[in-house]
Amino acid sequence: MTDMPDTTFTSDPSHHQDTQETDDAAGYYTPGDPIAETKAPGGPIEERWGTRQFEARIANPANRRRLSVIVVGTGLAGASAAATLGEAGYVVKSFCYQDSPRRAHSIAAQGGINAAKNYKGDGDSVYRLFYDTIKGGDYRSRESNVYRLAEVSVNIIDQCVAQGVPFAREYGGLLDNRSFGGVQVSRTFYARGQTGQQLLIGAYQALERQVAAGTVRTYTRHEMLELIVVDGRARGIIVRDLVTGEIETYFADVVVLASGGYGNVFFLSTNAMGSNVTATWRAHRKGAFMANPCYTQIHPTCIPVSGAHQSKLTLMSESLRNDGRIWVPKDAKDADKDPRDIPEEDRDYYLERIYPSFGNLVPRDIASRQAKNMCDEGRGVGPEVDGVRRGVYLDFAEAMERLGRKAIEDKYGNLFDMYAQITGEDPYEVPMRIYPAVHYVMGGLWVDYDLQGSIPGLFVTGEANFSDHGANRLGASALMQGLADGYFVLPNTIRDYLAEGPFDKVPEDHPAVVEAQQSVRDRIDRFMNTKGTRSVDSYHRELGNIMWEYCGMERSEDGLKKAIDLIRGLRDDFWRNVKVLGTSESLNQSLERAGRVADFFELGELMCIDALNRRESCGGHFRAESQTEDGEALRHDDQYAYVAAWEWAGEPGSQEMGKPILHKEQLTYEFVEMKQRSYK
Repeated sequence: MTDMPDTTFTSDPSHHQDTQETDDAAGYYTPGDPIAETKAPGGPIEERWGTRQFEARIANPANRRRLSVIVVGTGLAGASAAATLGEAGYVVKSFCYQDSPRRAHSIAAQGGINAAKNYKGDGDSVYRLFYDTIKGGDYRSRESNVYRLAEVSVNIIDQCVAQGVPFAREYGGLLDNRSFGGVQVSRTFYARGQTGQQLLIGAYQALERQVAAGTVRTYTRHEMLELIVVDGRARGIIVRDLVTGEIETYFADVVVLASGGYGNVFFLSTNAMGSNVTATWRAHRKGAFMANPCYTQIHPTCIPVSGAHQSKLTLMSESLRNDGRIWVPKDAKDADKDPRDIPEEDRDYYLERIYPSFGNLVPRDIASRQAKNMCDEGRGVGPEVDGVRRGVYLDFAEAMERLGRKAIEDKYGNLFDMYAQITGEDPYEVPMRIYPAVHYVMGGLWVDYDLQGSIPGLFVTGEANFSDHGANRLGASALMQGLADGYFVLPNTIRDYLAEGPFDKVPEDHPAVVEAQQSVRDRIDRFMNTKGTRSVDSYHRELGNIMWEYCGMERSEDGLKKAIDLIRGLRDDFWRNVKVLGTSESLNQSLERAGRVADFFELGELMCIDALNRRESCGGHFRAESQTEDGEALRHDDQYAYVAAWEWAGEPGSQEMGKPILHKEQLTYEFVEMKQRSYK
């Protein structure tokens, strides 16, 4: 079949923007046509997902055996999708760059997973989870997508319990819950401090069951380097065997990207060192829109930077904020004292003071900014790094007095052990020191209600898409979205597209395939032949410093413009002076990193342009020029209540070409009133 499917977005002339823009981002991008999400049905919001499932066409069982799916990534979103699609009868190829699907970064999200079960009887409901997520995301997400996420959350827990995930239980045997930031109910299911790991084991078991059944074939140590687009459809990928260096081509009827987020553009982040943007960025360069790239989540509960020697940061689960109290000295002169010697009356429990309704469980963006404010006032604690103390205390003394040390060990034991191993301090005796760090990204490839990108046949799940969290993700919602997309959403929407198949087989010598293969080889040859003097990591670290300084916790017009200039200059130097060791015909981690950092340069520039264009503060995006009198984020709904969907327009940085094209998807709210967030 060669007929193009219905487009997943439409232009609306009533929303056309004035091309004579005079804002501070003018000159950095080109205004494009508006777009709209068209797949979500109308009507009552609680009926939309059921309606869409019924309306979606079905591929019959005989045809499924002739339909193939490529899934890139084996985290919760990728493993659950591959397992479910395999069980449905499709032919699935699963790719990951790790040596095992179990090494996907989903294991690092240890605190818990949200579900609107209301097991505590404290007023929770699907609608309340929907509302909390919309509000927590600062009213920058789609209502239909978020309600569906809340609706299917209740099924995830049943699925995982059936798989044997060892969720924590109360004395009577019922599943236990705890709270996370941005909510006033207990809806977070957890497995001690190992939730992500245990959930990934469950998804991995489901995946391996299908591998044994012959419906799924896994390709470990393979990295996607290019997307194959034939006649406007995504039809395959080019990968590099990371062990042998061989460039390989794989075809399918549809491609699913579940490759995670891009927080490592900042170099120092809580992400695994291998986490990267390459899979989604290669798709972006082929026409997939990148949505809201500037929305970065800074997690407030991380081990502080200890010096320039570090290559990553460590996340201490947000679940610790359930029982730990966050404070700094009231007087900066006490910052270097042993915290046990600072009396209660000289401590400032600043989150409890500023936000009495939510206290230490305010959303992540708010907790992070306030920690920065305390340290900027000179009241930070811990050793000085570059002349500044960047840390606040997370104190469990009161919790241990109230609950007993044994209860704290049962809840958080492995997290406390990890902290002690990294810092050399005993958190049972001395308060933990924490500070914000880059963690999750809310931006990602643009998708419609079916999770299909702007390229037909390209579907994107989990953190790799932008769809559910708005400008700030609530804690314990990453695991929820990954499993919701993989187990329940994608299998019900991808069948509508695959019902058009089986598609014509793509010949190996098709011009689009040859071009994709050659572009990969040319890029690798360019890396190997540059013969410069600087290491890849030195460029990555310098890029990360630029991003953190000017596009991190606080952004400004002058800072973002400076960052764009610095990134462009550094990228030009990278291509002239990078040194990649080894050869391309074998295991070569220097070459792997070079490709990923090259993509980070282009992404970093787009992030800064997106942040420059969005002259408001919302969620994790804080513009210094847009804040309330008391320093809270100030939105401008009349101007920026839209999804910023960016289209690739050629190599960036050129005055003649390469300005990204901005398409706006207007956000409308029918069921939630848009208003200024307050957690006080």
